[in-house]
Amino acid sequence: MADSSLDDLRGELADLEAEEAQLSATRKRLQDQIDFGFESGTTRDREREVSDERQELHRRIAALRERLGALQSSL
Repeated sequence: MADSSLDDLRGELADLEAEEAQLSATRKRLQDQIDFGFESGTTRDREREVSDERQELHRRIAALRERLGALQSSL
């Protein structure tokens, strides 16, 4: 039971980390557009939105890692 729970949490963590990598790439592309003067009217708004999503994802990843650590140490 504990092994399947750990496996589920690890899978969820991997999914969140993959999503974070995609958001980071999108954010970098948007920041590059801004930095190099190719900013459109919505680029800054979209960069802020992606940045906020990424920060929330970081919080979820940190909480999940903490939960995983607690479960692993209790085994």
